[in-house]
Amino acid sequence: MVTQSTRRLATLARKLARTSGGQSARIDSAHSLPSSNSSKLDQKPKSGLRPNRILFVNQYYWPDHASTAQHLADLAESLAAEGHECHVLCGLGQYRTGTAQLPSYEVHNGVHVHRVKVSAFGRKSTLHRMCDYLSYYAQAMRKALFMKRFDLIVTLTTPPLIGLVGSVLKVIKGSKQIFWSMDLHPDASVALGRMKSSNLAVRTLNRLSNSIYRRADRVVVLGPYMADRILAKGVRPERVREVPVWSRRDEIFPRDRAGHPLREELGLEDQFVVMYSGNLGLAHQFEEVIGAAERLQNRPDITFLFVGDGPRLKEVKAAAESKNLTNIRFMDYFPRNSLHLSLSVADLHLITMRDCMTGIVVPGKLYGAMASGRPSVFVGPKYCESADTIRESNCGQTIATGDIDGLTKTIVTLADQPELAAELGQNARRAFLRTYESRHCCTRWAEIIADLMGQPALAEQPAPTAPITLEPAIAALDAAA
Repeated sequence: MVTQSTRRLATLARKLARTSGGQSARIDSAHSLPSSNSSKLDQKPKSGLRPNRILFVNQYYWPDHASTAQHLADLAESLAAEGHECHVLCGLGQYRTGTAQLPSYEVHNGVHVHRVKVSAFGRKSTLHRMCDYLSYYAQAMRKALFMKRFDLIVTLTTPPLIGLVGSVLKVIKGSKQIFWSMDLHPDASVALGRMKSSNLAVRTLNRLSNSIYRRADRVVVLGPYMADRILAKGVRPERVREVPVWSRRDEIFPRDRAGHPLREELGLEDQFVVMYSGNLGLAHQFEEVIGAAERLQNRPDITFLFVGDGPRLKEVKAAAESKNLTNIRFMDYFPRNSLHLSLSVADLHLITMRDCMTGIVVPGKLYGAMASGRPSVFVGPKYCESADTIRESNCGQTIATGDIDGLTKTIVTLADQPELAAELGQNARRAFLRTYESRHCCTRWAEIIADLMGQPALAEQPAPTAPITLEPAIAALDAAA
């Protein structure tokens, strides 16, 4: 087993970013977007749109690597480029400990960033996270109350119940509020068995959370299954909007296997790489992945590569070590500007989710995988946002929870049929550009804001795609066996 240190990874990423140079501008150039430093930030608002003062409230923001931080930065910068006055209220402490401190105020890419001092115990335990959350609650509420009135408050879900800041500002200052629901709390803790729904404190938190949702002028969810849970909380249907999370086509794009600098650096030139990239969180499951790796030890051409961190990383490493699985490797996170290199190392991306988390979370890593032009295999519930996306986009396979045989056969099929893998990867890239690219999703957000502020607009709906075609290949593999 090989473990890459953070320092070596950072050095490698910087080196590859420099050596890839202008190549990123040539690849998929027909779909390239201006960078975040583009002069588009100096453009005037689009015709008919009145600039609004908007405050986004979330504990994490650029340059943090957390998913909420990255998506919030994309949205805030996009709206600032349209002429809105965008402010972000976040914390000085970051998602990962050990990172450099940032200024308490700065303007980055047209967005006013206000950082309040919070504790920085990190995510090592629930107690550490709760301390960070509580310190951010107090400082964010205090700061927001003394800021000049905003037309619109957009609250995310890190930490849980931070939407209360928006609810208070709506009452005191008359601002509109949008609740951007990235995940549901305390629903997640109850579903994972970490809290009991009958507990008085949990019932109180649940009532408070539901009240915040119901009082918001709009609730933006990540998909239809999450929308169902929001409606069950008593939110009026006309207030709910669906916008998936996204990736950026100028940041993540296909790279050929041949001559890929990172594959060469890691000694993976001749390997079929099965990658899990992102947070190894409590909402995800890895028993099937470990089981498939164990069964494929007789395939020296197949390597499992975990890139990321999270509360279940130690558990996965321990399982790999106890079974002496030399076909599993681990690496730390890559910086965002190197994602086109790291995600395109994969020949197949893995996404997992526990069945009980349907509608509570939506793994955003799928959209990065699609952007990289690689197929994906999802292990989890048959019906959820991720499974539906893979089927509708015809870009991979869905595997039921516990089906180690199914996962193993899918990996073998795609490893032995590179043409099929390439076709599914092309389908993934097309579907990503059509529906899950940041420009489309941020435009949808702009329309929601315009509608709420009295300037209605409509968004186009993507056309349906052909059904998935991987099952016949797996059936053929069964017949051959």
